[in-house]
Amino acid sequence: MKLTRDGWGGIAVFGFSTVLFGMTFSIPDNPLVPLGPGFYPRIVLALSGALGLWMLAGDLLAKRVAAPAAPGPHLNYWAVVAHFAVFGLYVGALPYLGFRLSTFAYVCAANAMMDPPRGARGWARVLVLGLLTAGLAWFVFEKNLSVLMPRGRWTGF
Repeated sequence: MKLTRDGWGGIAVFGFSTVLFGMTFSIPDNPLVPLGPGFYPRIVLALSGALGLWMLAGDLLAKRVAAPAAPGPHLNYWAVVAHFAVFGLYVGALPYLGFRLSTFAYVCAANAMMDPPRGARGWARVLVLGLLTAGLAWFVFEKNLSVLMPRGRWTGF
């Protein structure tokens, strides 16, 4: 069976994730911290490796049906550039606004760019999603895992 781009992409993601996962074991542990510095990268790399295998399995199990050639999808490269720019602004704002406010603003902006809100209900969805994301990330990392998140110079928050 011939693999498509999805299958090859799944192989690449699984391969890179596996190599990087193995490299996390060479990160020295800190005896003062219960979870070593390789713990979180291992979680992310294990998930990405599993998703790569899922892509490969989906490609291998897909039934190939010859379809008439359709016009290609409309590619919006400017949206990608805009998202990278917004992410760059987020990273630049972290030292000044702090983690909570910067993350709230970034999630709201990225969400509004991907699915522009229509009306008050759409804007409420954007704001609630931003608030939940920033609050939950802060709560999990700072309160439960004792990972200090950046404080803002301007806000102290």
